[in-house]
Amino acid sequence: MRIPVKRMNVKVLPDTHRVIARFFFNGEERAREILRHINNLSDAEVYALISPILQEFSKRHRNITRILNKHAQKLSDLIDLNMSDLDPFRKLLVGSYFTHEYSIESAAFFNPSIVEDPDQSDLEEGERRIIISFRAVGEGHISSIVFRKALISSDNSIQVMPSGRYVDEAEIIKNNSYTKELFFEKARDTKISQEVIDLIYPLLEEKYDYRTFKRLIDQQKLSNPDLLDLDRLLWLADSYHEILFSLDTDLSDRIIYPISEFEKNGIEDARFVKFVYDDGSIKYYATYTAYDGQLIMPKLLETSDFCDFRVRPIYGTGAKNKNLALFPRKINGKFVMISRIDGWNNYIMYSDKLHIWSDPVLLQSPKYPWEFVQIGNCGSPIETEEGWIMITHGVGAMRRYCLSVSLLDLNDPSKEIGRLKEPILVANKDEREGYVPNVVYSCGSIINNGELIIPYGLSDYSSSFASVNLRDLLDKLKSDL
Repeated sequence: MRIPVKRMNVKVLPDTHRVIARFFFNGEERAREILRHINNLSDAEVYALISPILQEFSKRHRNITRILNKHAQKLSDLIDLNMSDLDPFRKLLVGSYFTHEYSIESAAFFNPSIVEDPDQSDLEEGERRIIISFRAVGEGHISSIVFRKALISSDNSIQVMPSGRYVDEAEIIKNNSYTKELFFEKARDTKISQEVIDLIYPLLEEKYDYRTFKRLIDQQKLSNPDLLDLDRLLWLADSYHEILFSLDTDLSDRIIYPISEFEKNGIEDARFVKFVYDDGSIKYYATYTAYDGQLIMPKLLETSDFCDFRVRPIYGTGAKNKNLALFPRKINGKFVMISRIDGWNNYIMYSDKLHIWSDPVLLQSPKYPWEFVQIGNCGSPIETEEGWIMITHGVGAMRRYCLSVSLLDLNDPSKEIGRLKEPILVANKDEREGYVPNVVYSCGSIINNGELIIPYGLSDYSSSFASVNLRDLLDKLKSDL
């Protein structure tokens, strides 16, 4: 018999009005032809074209002139063109022809993850501010990470705050340094040819920065134009970066969009966790999956304020496939991670370093019919006095996804001490239709006022919330094993 679950009458839907202005480039030949046309326009014709564009799109973007100037300069860098001689309006017009709007949520808005908001001021007893991340999907099935703020009331109802007016892309900073051995370990994981690795590896110091590396790759491309994996090495270096949002943007306006070539097909299923170090300091981490259409690269986000994010790949034999979830604190002096390296079993790993994960140990295998295809985690485990609660997903017949719960030993989470015999949540008739039918899925839950609150995606289209009494759940977990 299933434990009672309360579905909340809250649904978060995709919003096609939320757009970003992306750089648009269709090759050098076409770009030069467009520029020729623009250069043949008189100043009056230029002004007549750009003026209504600025008026129309300034209502849709925070600073459209900054965006158009940035894209004009990006074009200049790509085709080695000097823009400094252009008057301001002509440069803006150039930028407009190399800009397009992209609706980040046009297809779906799902797979939420919850963490406690750093700001818990001016609340009544029992209330809690939370930050929810979502996987937003737009044209071409490209996924990005977006955010909403929400308030859990004293009766555990949830109010999701309205999104802001504008969507803002971050400033990307590539000022990283690299450790040679780790970098080339990831290069081998991403199937970069041994020929290219053997060429570049001896030319580098044990530590080097992005500028040094890019300069070396550019030099080698001149003398080895047929070695296409030289570009792939540079794309890998681009996977290490920092993302900076303006402090005057609303959290809901911040979008983490695919940046490097190794994530060009999407950033999938971020699992955020509030991590508390032994000295009481706090960091927010998120594991996510970068996908380029062929290869999966697990990556780690790090932030303290949800304005400044550091992005790094995750290394090691345990950094494979999808579904990595970090425990919210060290256990016995080690970082701990759940993974699904083979695609259908849950594993557990311990590490001294956040970015290096090896020696995965089997934790769970499919056991019940509703999870025969695969079992995986649905976000970071949650600490209780009686053990670590871990939300799991199972895939069964007709590729139906459902959610369940396991309980792990508090001091040795490699020991499973409780596991529900039945799912806790299965898509009902109102939830089974969507982008991918018959799916409920979550990337992180929270405990508040004696209840486990689970945000979940509805058939990979929209999102909602469910809750279950924590005491009843713990009793059921211990009786079901």
